[in-house]
Amino acid sequence: MSLTDPVQLRAAGVSLVLAAEGDGLPGVVHWGADLGDLDGAGLAALCRAVTPAPVHNEADRVVAPSLAREHAAGWNGRPGLTGHRADGTAWSPWFRCTRLDVDDRGGAGRGGRVVAHGEDADAGLALVLEVELTEEGLLRQRAEVASTEGVFVVGGLALTLPVPPAATELFDLAGRWGRERAPQRRPFTVGVHARENRRGRTGPDAPLILAAGTPGFGFRHGEVWALHVAWSGNHHTYAERLATGAAVLGGGELPLPGEIRLAPGERYTTPWVYAAYADAGLDAIAARFHGHLRAHRPRPKPRPVVLNTWEAVYFDQDLDRLTELARLGAEAGAERFVLDDGWFRHRRNDRAGLGDWYVDESVWPRGLGPLITQVRGLGMEFGLWVEPEMVNPDSDLARAHPDWLLATGGRQPLTSRHQQVLDLARPGAYTYILERLDALLTAYDISYLKWDHNRDLIDAGHGPHGTPGVHAQTRAVYRLLDEVRARHPEVEIESCSSGGLRVDLGILERTDRVWASDCIDPLERQRIQRWTAQLLPPELIGAHVGAPRSHTTGRTHDLAFRAGTALFGSFGIEWDLTTATPAERAELARWVALYKELRPLLHGGTTVRADSHDPVLAVHGVVAPDRADALFAVVQLDAPDTSVPGTVRLPGLDPTCAYRVSTQPPGDTPALRQTGPTPWTGGEPLVLSGAALAHVGVRAPALYPEQLLLIRARAV
Repeated sequence: MSLTDPVQLRAAGVSLVLAAEGDGLPGVVHWGADLGDLDGAGLAALCRAVTPAPVHNEADRVVAPSLAREHAAGWNGRPGLTGHRADGTAWSPWFRCTRLDVDDRGGAGRGGRVVAHGEDADAGLALVLEVELTEEGLLRQRAEVASTEGVFVVGGLALTLPVPPAATELFDLAGRWGRERAPQRRPFTVGVHARENRRGRTGPDAPLILAAGTPGFGFRHGEVWALHVAWSGNHHTYAERLATGAAVLGGGELPLPGEIRLAPGERYTTPWVYAAYADAGLDAIAARFHGHLRAHRPRPKPRPVVLNTWEAVYFDQDLDRLTELARLGAEAGAERFVLDDGWFRHRRNDRAGLGDWYVDESVWPRGLGPLITQVRGLGMEFGLWVEPEMVNPDSDLARAHPDWLLATGGRQPLTSRHQQVLDLARPGAYTYILERLDALLTAYDISYLKWDHNRDLIDAGHGPHGTPGVHAQTRAVYRLLDEVRARHPEVEIESCSSGGLRVDLGILERTDRVWASDCIDPLERQRIQRWTAQLLPPELIGAHVGAPRSHTTGRTHDLAFRAGTALFGSFGIEWDLTTATPAERAELARWVALYKELRPLLHGGTTVRADSHDPVLAVHGVVAPDRADALFAVVQLDAPDTSVPGTVRLPGLDPTCAYRVSTQPPGDTPALRQTGPTPWTGGEPLVLSGAALAHVGVRAPALYPEQLLLIRARAV
């Protein structure tokens, strides 16, 4: 087998080696640890070293799998492109490479880009594959297929990457509303582990990432290969191991039947599929995603402290009440006031009004101006909740335009949360929503939109015939967000979708943070935020301090546990402060002050999570880029089995540097189940090396359940 002109891209400890056989499309020879500066002979030797021989009862000639994973080339797993023409032809393409563009950025270890153009003249199809290795060591790829003759129905176009035999375990996330991102792990055996999202949005059970790794990989150890599909509609990710032993991670959009039909000359482009490799566990995988997001997004201003009205007042909106809430929020240090659901026409509960995006004259006879004036006078920005993609059947909009709803044939989809979905692929519906949002943002001094999306797209048909509409709806939402941002570039947008459901890198190309979950019970949020951080850095994860008694779980927690949990995100308050005591408001102000003081560290440092010896004890933190400063939280999630806690390791510090270690007020007084203070927390400051803190650690105090302790480590 002859492999011609192999190419290596390198960046941040990662190598990607591509090679093609004859005139076929290139495939991945290696994706993983940096192989150093291999010359042409070295790359050719590598390709030869990993080439298998034919085995009994398989094809007589082994064809190296290309990026397209063609069935016709002997790949008997899931193919990359599936589809057909009306007469059933063109279902098994085999592409010839017609052009290969390589930009290795001078071979200087800064990554690069490869674009391969392929054609199957018999099938009448053209394919373009784009692969990029970023400077952060993150790999991403997308593809474009075009029909050159006749209509071609795309069944799917998945992007895959091979993983080596050493990757024997799989990890991803599941969940439900209010308990998003629950980790799950299983062996990587022969067969397919597939996660298919058919909700029309990303969903609470979306895997976020699908990772394969060496046995027992954790936060801080093990080789890991991970994949994420950057798409906010139907999509799938999968891990597949063939009987031959070959294994891949793959994913892409999951079109509904007949949803993507290409006439001659028309093209379909996949979403980006991102992938990360690391040799030091899930934290190193997260660091690649975080680094990419920070480097390639417009650098926002510091994430302001948000005061959101939802769990404070719900639909009971009143100028005097909200003005007092704003005053108390500003007194505590809030920097942005967000008026949540209930401000628009007919919206006295969640059964009516969605779609009628006019200020309700019965609640706000003088419009929102008086409230905004009060908020701005207190030194805060003003934000507004909207849910532009949805409509209540009980609304002026639905009554006037029943044809604007996503529906299949003559039937209406099942309602969910008393809502239907507005078909934004219809020009009239799209124009109406854009004009209403534009009018609100033009009329009022609004700096922030909390953009919600509270139901799945069930039976989501488009147009008079009810053809599948999820793909067109997703593209229309992206266009709408892009247009709103183009008209009002100073306005920030939060992706809130029943809380933390629409969390993906497709929506985050257009938004400034996500709402991690509608559940702000800090015990639940400890896990939700820990695993949301597998993809997103803290500054993109909305985290609020709720009331003492959680509105979603009924649990009661100390303010220190609530605030200490919210501290490690985009901090906010969602609590009726008129019911708080003066002492509680003063303590909240101290937490807000700490957040503001440490905001550069929290939102610019490296997220670290310790591998715990005890599942009821969690340790996480943020380490400054120069590793001169760090903040850690020791979190007691439940009652331990042992009476005396062990030591906790503080990862991510410079092993050669000495650190002064101390507790950090106001997170230094948790409730203890011990008779005296832990020795290291009193007396002379504790000074230890980063190596000692990472490998030995410090004695954890005996905390009562649902308590946390903050620890600061600063270089001496």
